[in-house]
Amino acid sequence: MTRIGGAGELFGTNGVRGIANEELTADMALNLGRVIGTMRKGRIAVATDARISSQMLKCAVLAGITSVGSDAVDLGVAPTPALQYYVKETNATGGVIVTASHNPREYNGIKFVHSDGTEFTREMDEESERIYKSKEFRTARWNEVGQIFSSECNRFYIDGVKERVDVDLIVSRKFRVVVDCGNGAACFTSPQLLKELGCEVISINAHPDGSFPQRNPEPEEKNVGFLKEVVKQVSADLGIAHDGDADRATFVDEKGNFISEDVMLALMAKYYVTMKGGGKVVTPVSSSKCVEDAVNGAGGEIVYTAVGSPVVVKVMKEVNAVFGGEGNGGLIFPEFQLTRDGAMSAAKVLELMASEQKPISELVKDIPKYYTLKEKLPCRDKLKLLTGLKEEFPKANFTDGARLDYDDGWILIRPSGTEPIVRVFAEAKSPDKAKELLEKGIQSVKKILG
Repeated sequence: MTRIGGAGELFGTNGVRGIANEELTADMALNLGRVIGTMRKGRIAVATDARISSQMLKCAVLAGITSVGSDAVDLGVAPTPALQYYVKETNATGGVIVTASHNPREYNGIKFVHSDGTEFTREMDEESERIYKSKEFRTARWNEVGQIFSSECNRFYIDGVKERVDVDLIVSRKFRVVVDCGNGAACFTSPQLLKELGCEVISINAHPDGSFPQRNPEPEEKNVGFLKEVVKQVSADLGIAHDGDADRATFVDEKGNFISEDVMLALMAKYYVTMKGGGKVVTPVSSSKCVEDAVNGAGGEIVYTAVGSPVVVKVMKEVNAVFGGEGNGGLIFPEFQLTRDGAMSAAKVLELMASEQKPISELVKDIPKYYTLKEKLPCRDKLKLLTGLKEEFPKANFTDGARLDYDDGWILIRPSGTEPIVRVFAEAKSPDKAKELLEKGIQSVKKILG
């Protein structure tokens, strides 16, 4: 079992995020555009999610990129993995996605993408921050400023997904699927992809709306009650829910039951390890023990990292992993691209169901059962919290936050990299024990923060 750490500052676990026009302003976006234009001279692709503030921030980013002499390609509204696929497969020297992913509607964010389509690493973020703070931007004369071009990546991305799954097999099953696009970027890709996979598609929340009128962008169980009801009402084979930028997908079985994100991660990791005859699966310390059990049971090996897809991807490269992902609906398929990918997740789950000829509820039955509880608490002073945790639990694992392992379960206390909160995770074989551990973690946080 390997554990690998990581840390961030201005650039958190997934780029720069904050409340739009308060913490993340147009001036800040302009200078972030200058940063990536300085670092990645050439042609930089830019896309946004459907948030109300995204167009404002995108225009500032485009101005920043072109002001330092780089060209920009405006891809419009697109899922994060669609932008990343475009960057990877074209001559783009980098990319920028304007999104706050699953965060509440008032937030937005800016995330940089490397020329191979992967998110910037911690080291790249540190260099970006250095340039941002020092303002050591390239300068361009009046006749050297960059140009802005327009292109489209959603069709290109859908075709790319279809090339990596068994389309004929999925089409032959004629699945009925309900997809909840969450009024986000998935509106432009997932319904069409599912239709082309031969599914009868029922779409909900499928018009882009940055006010997210129907639900919070995070596709966790408490936010997808309508999806669960529709799946039951129409006797669907599967329900799929996306976050704001569609790099994540969560699932509902044919009975209308939400499937834990960790269970889906374990199921797909097991599928890949079995297909590959072994191999390494990379996941953060926050993932359920069921993932490790499923991987080990299939003959694979688990590698633990700090939380955040950039560090997961970095380690996947280093260990040549067959699969990776986070227990939040963010699955990574290395044969396609090294990024969390909501549409690819949906397609691969359908492929597995078609291959096994079993409903999804039957497939997840074989995943070991654990009880996982999560809680969010306000945390404005993350340094105080971490210092206190090290004093109170000196033997804890500090790969990312503090993980306390016991014979019958574990607790993870981890400050968020994108919000002023601390997340407390607890897991055990029984619900009572999980509740006991969660309460222990909560009380520890309250004691330290006062």
